[in-house]
Amino acid sequence: MKTVAILQARMNSTRLPSKVLLPLVGKPMLERQIERINYSELINELIVATSLSGEDQQIEDLCESIGVKCFRGELDDVLDRFYEASKMSNADLIMRLTGDCPLIDPFLLDEIISYFKRGDFDYVCNSLEPTYPDGLDAELFTSRVLTIAWNEARSNSEREHVTSFIRKSQGRFKMGCLKNDEDFSDCRWTVDEPEDYELMKFIYNNLYKEGQVFTWKDVLLLREKYPEQFMVNAKIAKNEGYNKSIQEDDC
Repeated sequence: MKTVAILQARMNSTRLPSKVLLPLVGKPMLERQIERINYSELINELIVATSLSGEDQQIEDLCESIGVKCFRGELDDVLDRFYEASKMSNADLIMRLTGDCPLIDPFLLDEIISYFKRGDFDYVCNSLEPTYPDGLDAELFTSRVLTIAWNEARSNSEREHVTSFIRKSQGRFKMGCLKNDEDFSDCRWTVDEPEDYELMKFIYNNLYKEGQVFTWKDVLLLREKYPEQFMVNAKIAKNEGYNKSIQEDDC
């Protein structure tokens, strides 16, 4: 089965504009995330999925410069973007990743893929019952399930948030959640606000070494050593963008 990681990225973030191109130890954040994903042994192909918006040309240019495939589609219908990108790559399994998670751990991604295959699931993630830090999220699902969602999802939030329809249809699909033994879901390791970026720079400046990949557990050890540095973004609300789109559906 061909496993394709689709990494969604855009330039028009309202809270931290152009965040995916902000530098981390000399290279754009998106490129650093791509480097980490490429350490996975079970992902067969990586595609960056961005929009047709003019400002997202910079993302396509970056992908071309580092030899990564880029698919461009609708800005707000991200579900359609994923569907078309998956068809382009003839994917059997699709792993959804987002471009605001530069600490994504390739070894954890491989754990998710192995867990999926052992259980013969339709959909697996590590966030239905969160135990991992926010920013290590990944979702894996079959092309069949993606096609069903693409055909049947109707609300704006279901089109913008790729797996919203799937996650609301738990009785219909065989779903699983990979959980860590200890709960670290209070850790915020994603990049949506300036404070998040400050933390990410601190982590990369301390852990990044060229040609090597640090793990999420290395970040935990750094947190134990410098707990005050990891408090810089502690008060930021989680899932603000998703919650906003749900409210707009209700209007």
